Amino acid sequence: MKITIVGRKCTPRESFKEHSEKKLSKLEKFFGDSENVEAKVTATVEKSSQAVEVTVNNDGMVFRAQERAENMNEALDKCVDTLIRQIRKNKTRVEKKLKNSKFDAIESDEEIYEEKDYEVVREKTILLKPQSVEEAILQMNLVGHQFYLFLNEKSGGINAVYRRSDGGYGLITPEVE
Repeated sequence: MKITIVGRKCTPRESFKEHSEKKLSKLEKFFGDSENVEAKVTATVEKSSQAVEVTVNNDGMVFRAQERAENMNEALDKCVDTLIRQIRKNKTRVEKKLKNSKFDAIESDEEIYEEKDYEVVREKTILLKPQSVEEAILQMNLVGHQFYLFLNEKSGGINAVYRRSDGGYGLITPEVE
């Protein structure tokens, strides 16, 4: 597994880097050929806490976790636990994507949720009108949704705004490969 450690507003210590490598090695059992697996750890120092974001990319499958704690090691531990839960929860879908899956060797006391299919319970048609990002955020807040799809008046493309867990807003701009 290739691990990249980045610091925002800080420089991660060598002990944190070693701890990251040790903790992320737990994830290698999920990915058969760990040479193609890339993990990016971003550590951020904030006023009252420290945040760690871990993004694992394996042949197009992306797993991401972000946690806050009093110190970086605690936040990293929480991130790794979150990633393991994500992988286990989506076990059947992930198995189809991963070539050399090793889920059979995993024993856990935790309940594993397996969903066979996604069930669409409602379909909705929306009218796209050109809007600014600020108008789209306002409209999203007015309808009380977590995200809002709109036609960006600047770019002319379809974008989405969403409410982030940290209280901010995000903008998704699709890009074709």
